[in-house]
Amino acid sequence: MAKKLKITQVRSAIGRYKNQKQTIKALGIRKRGHSVTHADSPSIRGMIRTVQHLVDVAEVEGE
Repeated sequence: MAKKLKITQVRSAIGRYKNQKQTIKALGIRKRGHSVTHADSPSIRGMIRTVQHLVDVAEVEGE
């Protein structure tokens, strides 16, 4: 089974740098409290690193 990451936005992107807002949008997160699930990959990990202060990340078992 492949690992997946559950990413939840916990802080607002208002007033943040443009690249951080674009990263949140690219992850598919729409608003604070919204969660998305992505396959664990180096590109997703890099995106999470960019906005690590705005999101919570949990590993979940994939199907």
